[in-house]
Amino acid sequence: MKKTGTYKSLATLIVVLILLNVLTANFFKRFDLTQDHRYTLSPASKNIVEDVEEPVIIDVFLQGDFPAEFRRLRNETRQLLEEFAAYNSNIKFNFINPLAEGDDANTIAQEFAQMGMTPARVSVQESGRTSEEIIFPWAIANYGEATVKIPLLKNNLGATDQERVNNSVQQLEYAIANALSQLIYPKEKKIAVMRGNGELEDPYIADFLQTLQDYYFIAPFTLDSAAVNPQKTLKNLKEFDLVLEAKPTEAYTENEKYVLDQYTMKGGKSIWLVESVAMEKDSLLNETGTAYALPQDLNLGDLFFSYGFRINPVLVNDLYSAPIILATGSGNNTRFNPYPWFYNPLSASPNDHPVINNIEAVKFEYANQIDTLANDVEKTILLSSSPTSKIEGTPLQISLEMVSRKPDIASYTDGEQPLAVLMEGEFTSAFKNRIKPFEIQNPVNKSQATQMLVISDGDVIKNDLQQGAPMQLGFERYTGNTYGNKEFLLNAVNYMLDDSRLIELRSKEISIPFLDPEKTAAEREKWQFINLIFPLIILGIFAFVFNFFRRKKYIKKS
Repeated sequence: MKKTGTYKSLATLIVVLILLNVLTANFFKRFDLTQDHRYTLSPASKNIVEDVEEPVIIDVFLQGDFPAEFRRLRNETRQLLEEFAAYNSNIKFNFINPLAEGDDANTIAQEFAQMGMTPARVSVQESGRTSEEIIFPWAIANYGEATVKIPLLKNNLGATDQERVNNSVQQLEYAIANALSQLIYPKEKKIAVMRGNGELEDPYIADFLQTLQDYYFIAPFTLDSAAVNPQKTLKNLKEFDLVLEAKPTEAYTENEKYVLDQYTMKGGKSIWLVESVAMEKDSLLNETGTAYALPQDLNLGDLFFSYGFRINPVLVNDLYSAPIILATGSGNNTRFNPYPWFYNPLSASPNDHPVINNIEAVKFEYANQIDTLANDVEKTILLSSSPTSKIEGTPLQISLEMVSRKPDIASYTDGEQPLAVLMEGEFTSAFKNRIKPFEIQNPVNKSQATQMLVISDGDVIKNDLQQGAPMQLGFERYTGNTYGNKEFLLNAVNYMLDDSRLIELRSKEISIPFLDPEKTAAEREKWQFINLIFPLIILGIFAFVFNFFRRKKYIKKS
């Protein structure tokens, strides 16, 4: 009888285990108990993960002996990657220590930098001593022959290590999902880089265009043919999903304006980086160190007015600004030093829109003020100057002698000035109730729902050159600062062309708790004592209670 009961119990156990395996194989559920649901993938991320049909190998270089804040970033990265891998076994990841072989850290850092993955230098405070460490906050995703770099650390001017890590963790899901999207989805959308009206030449926008090529098809497009065959010009332009106007300096003809107007009416999207004042930083590099900022008329005023905005021929002077770099000395003794320059506003973000959420300050140069006008189009100010700004009319004489003058702070009373405005909705044609420059079939006076971004400084997209080669957009080589220009522009294009709304992940808010380093150092010995002694006390109490009841049990039996 005993054996029969044993066999029945064993058979029942085997059947239960088989049923549990079948259930767990067919029903998948993970529980995220964090308050901010940081490990719960968004629907957009899940859709991307489901489409991964071949192995994606992600190599993460956040491995090694890090300060506490960056160990947290490593752990958060690992946990989020585990979440991605749980939804699709084709996603695999490895953590690699670039310095595991004992190679020189500076040599490895230089190799990473040459691959476009700039290392980070962090200060480590331990036992009252401060040292500097090099970390490599990057990952590389590989899918077949394709490779995408994934930045894991966000740098913000003036931010502490804790703030940098917290900002980085908020963007982890977006960074990983965005990389997967680039790898598995073919490019579909087309961007026209406008030519023919004195726009920035290719070397000065090369870094941003190279970045865009990872996402979209890009081609130059000239409006010159609008003079002889505007109908064909418009037809060809409508094949593009977005037009990029990068700092035009020559006035537009009526034919060109009507082509652009009807492109917008048909639902075409556009990014305008335009200026109403002609002034360049190189203009000051003369014997007198003086130049004049002059109004610039591109013959776009009526077009823009109809759409609901105006770019005024004034300069924004802002106390919160990026420095100007001036050379002193000569020959081998030349030094490049930063000086305050209030015509280089550093933007502030007046809201948490996905395009500008958690990005570094965007650097402007001789930016103009944007007025928004009342109409039915929704307008969102993405970037503005700081509250300590003032407006200066043109013509205006500007001299390098200003770097040695103390600013009159009391005069900075004009407040925040819009520098970048996103407009969304149905636009009214600038040629409504007007004689048309040329005839087209079915002209449109009210657009489909579309979007337009206006930035009042063309230099926002301009990268510097070093020995003729384009440098990273937003990077200032003499100060080592990296501004948010490229991230801002890329976010804007992604927002306007991203049907999956992956950009919305940038608004995900995550709060990471950190230890107070000063309090930790002050109470270090106390907590070491507690961590050593308290477990022993608990163990002793448990042993005493266990032995007490054990003796009591056997005394009763005897």
